[in-house]
Amino acid sequence: MIRLGSLAGYSFEGPRSLAGWTAPAVPAVYAVLAKANPQRPQEFAVIYVGHADDLTTEGFPFRHSRASAWVKRADGKFNLHVCWLEVPGGTRAHREQIARELIAIYDPSCNLEKFDQAWKDEWIGEYATPVTDPLTTGRDPQ
Repeated sequence: MIRLGSLAGYSFEGPRSLAGWTAPAVPAVYAVLAKANPQRPQEFAVIYVGHADDLTTEGFPFRHSRASAWVKRADGKFNLHVCWLEVPGGTRAHREQIARELIAIYDPSCNLEKFDQAWKDEWIGEYATPVTDPLTTGRDPQ
């Protein structure tokens, strides 16, 4: 098991060596990982995040449209690993949201689509109603 995501994170199955992995026929969010440091075998970098209605249709291990970028980034196909998260009762929209969150957090180099975690005050702005006060907490909790 590997934990990815913000706060407590999501419990992903894996990591497994991508070269020898047979994808299960399940809807899931997945992450492709590269060995980050040969001296530390349990240290990985998240290089791609995706989601699928059925993992068997994604082209694993190396027929995926981004597989050549993974191999190049990892400096060889044997440095690639995969982990996946089934979302019980989750819909496609739910899996997509988890994938977007992970892309925003890890900024994987092989994803073409990027999501920014930036926050701007004008997105909400000041407000006042008879039952609320303006927000008083900072964006960076201490």
